[in-house]
Amino acid sequence: MLNETIKAIRKSKGLSQEELAIKLNVVRQTISKWEQGLSVPDSDMLISISEALETSVSTLLGETVIESKVDDLKAISEKLEIINLQLAQRKTTRRKIFHWLFISSCVVIVIISAVLITLNSPYLAWNYSDPETAVFGAASHAFEWLFVRLAPIILIGAIVGIFLTRKKV
Repeated sequence: MLNETIKAIRKSKGLSQEELAIKLNVVRQTISKWEQGLSVPDSDMLISISEALETSVSTLLGETVIESKVDDLKAISEKLEIINLQLAQRKTTRRKIFHWLFISSCVVIVIISAVLITLNSPYLAWNYSDPETAVFGAASHAFEWLFVRLAPIILIGAIVGIFLTRKKV
């Protein structure tokens, strides 16, 4: 059993008896005797053989090795396909969310701009001697000042975002 296992694993690794013997610091005839079942390696040598053949000692001693079957590969392939589909769906959903977010940003900017144009900066006519009116007027002025400077940049970015996230045909 051990002799057949050593031979099978050695061949599967593409090693000759001579190459394995060099790795183990033994003569080729020793490997030949092990594989013919004429002698058995000691425990220290079994460890060395397992390291040289990159396998476990229990495998060398006859523990059955479960090889991946075509069905196992098929199952893994199907799982990977499902994961890829889920990732593609998530990407599509994320793209749609950003697309509608950019559209919403454009609509909000246009609505706020229309409101500001319609109101024609009413805070300029307010009585700033009244503390409540002064604070609200200053806040309105700050909002309009900031909006007028940032809205064009945000609007251009949102329009570019709409084109970049549109559904490609």
